[in-house]
Amino acid sequence: MVDYAQEVLEQAISLGSSTIYEASGIKNSALDRNIRTLWDGAVVAGPAYPVACAPGDNLAIHIAMEKAPAGSILVVTTDSFIAGYWGEILTVAAVAAGIKGLIIDGGVRDIAAIRRHQFPIYCRGISVHGTHKDSVNSVGQPIQIAGTPVRVGDLVTADDDGVVVLPQACVTEVIRKGLAREQKEAVMMKQIIEGKTSLELMNLTAWRDT
Repeated sequence: MVDYAQEVLEQAISLGSSTIYEASGIKNSALDRNIRTLWDGAVVAGPAYPVACAPGDNLAIHIAMEKAPAGSILVVTTDSFIAGYWGEILTVAAVAAGIKGLIIDGGVRDIAAIRRHQFPIYCRGISVHGTHKDSVNSVGQPIQIAGTPVRVGDLVTADDDGVVVLPQACVTEVIRKGLAREQKEAVMMKQIIEGKTSLELMNLTAWRDT
């Protein structure tokens, strides 16, 4: 399990998912836009721990809670099946185990309680329907979630804009490019405040004559 330096995690959060995505150049690094934050202002960055659940069955999540290292973010595919895979009990268990957040292409429930705990969750939907505990597709093995590949230790960055997953091998370079992009945009915004226009700064002035 990769152990990212705290500085890297703080930089990922500061840059945000949109800048990380643009800096990566990896089109499928961003999860489906319908996998959204459960409560406004949630933000999390950390190493992924992938889980694959059978439709309507959350046994794999319970197993992952014992296997995932502290500091992990659970990334769970349910093949987009919406049910209440996660609720307050698993939220309390996750906090106790040091799990930092949940990304799931299925559903969750006990929303008011999760918001009270301020536990970062990004999901496709909300459902009162419970799940059974009969089968396990995979725990800690590579998965695809909404078309995005995820392996143990990939860097997850999630905020109000969405969720991005970076392969371990490119994290350092993407953070470097993201910081450079942030600096360039800071200069541009200063120039706009001073009177320049975005058309001028982006060399789009030909559009003035159209």
